[in-house]
Amino acid sequence: MEAIEVKNISKSFGKTLALDNISFDVAKGEIFGFIGPDGAGKTTLFRILTTLLMPDTGRAHVLGLDVIKDYKKIRESVGYMPGRFSLYQDLTVEENLKFFAAIFGTTIQENYNLIKDIYILLEPFKKRRAGKLSGGMKQKLALCCALIHRPDLLFLDEPTTGVDPVSRNEFWEMLGHLKNEGITVLVSTPYMDEAAKCDRIALIQKGKTLGIDTLGNILKTYTKKLYSIRSDNMFTLINDLRAYNNSDTVFSFGDTLHYTDKRGEISLTELTGYLESLNHSNLEIASISPGIEDCFMEFMGIHENALEPVTETSGKK
Repeated sequence: MEAIEVKNISKSFGKTLALDNISFDVAKGEIFGFIGPDGAGKTTLFRILTTLLMPDTGRAHVLGLDVIKDYKKIRESVGYMPGRFSLYQDLTVEENLKFFAAIFGTTIQENYNLIKDIYILLEPFKKRRAGKLSGGMKQKLALCCALIHRPDLLFLDEPTTGVDPVSRNEFWEMLGHLKNEGITVLVSTPYMDEAAKCDRIALIQKGKTLGIDTLGNILKTYTKKLYSIRSDNMFTLINDLRAYNNSDTVFSFGDTLHYTDKRGEISLTELTGYLESLNHSNLEIASISPGIEDCFMEFMGIHENALEPVTETSGKK
C-alpha cells in the first residue's frame, strides 16, 4: 500500500482551475517534494489530501483511506504544517505544544523522543509567546506541534518560505531524521534547490504536473547544450543575445545568463565576435550542466518570453 494515491484530481474556484487532472503516488517512508512557484496549486492539493477541501473530480487515498469517506481517521493519522503560521500566538511555546498533544490524546512526554532534537532548540524560549518568536523558531514550533501525536504521514506546505538559509538547512536535516523514524513526508516548496533533498519530486505549474521522478532522472531529460554567459554590461547583454539570429532561449540566472542556441552546440568564436562587435568586454562563455530551474522552464516550454527584449523596468525586477 502506498502512503498516498492520487488519481485524476481536479479542483476549480470559480473560473480558476487550481488543479488539472493531477495523478501521483507516494511510497511509504519517502520524502516527496512538490516544486513550483506560488499559485501553482500546491496548497490546494495539500488541503485536499488533509481533508480540508473536497476535489471536484478524481479520487485520493491517504494511508489507504479515502479522503472524503474516511476524513476523521485520516486526521488522526497525519500531521499538517500549513504555509501560514497558524498556532495560537497568545499561547507560549509550551502551552501550544501541550494543547496540540491534548487534542490527540497524548502528552509531550509520550512522544518526546520524536521531537527532542527540535524542541531542544525551542526549550530556552518555552515561556515565550508564539507570536514573539523569530521565523525560524515559529517553524520549529509548528513542526513540533504537527509531530506530537507521532503521525504516519507529515504534510509540510512551503515550510521554509521566508526563513533564513541556516534555518532552512536545519529544517531539512530534521526531515532526514523523521524519515529514519519511518515517517513519510510530503513537502511543497518554491525553492528549486530543495529538490535535491527529496527522494522524488513533482514539478508543478498552473495546476499540472510537468514531471515526476528523482532529481537525477529529471536532469537527464534536459538534452540541450547549455551555456553560461556574462559580460561587463549584463542589461545590454541579455537584449543583444535575444536579438542574435541563432538564439533559442536566454534567461537570467543570478549574475549570469543561461543561453541555448538553435544549432545546439555553438561556435564560440562566432558568438564572441558578435558580442564584441557590440562593445561587450570581459566576456565569459562556458558550457554548463543544467539545473532543476533549467529543466522546469524546459518542461513548461517557455519560449514566448525567452527572446523578448528586456526593458529597463523589467530588468530591475
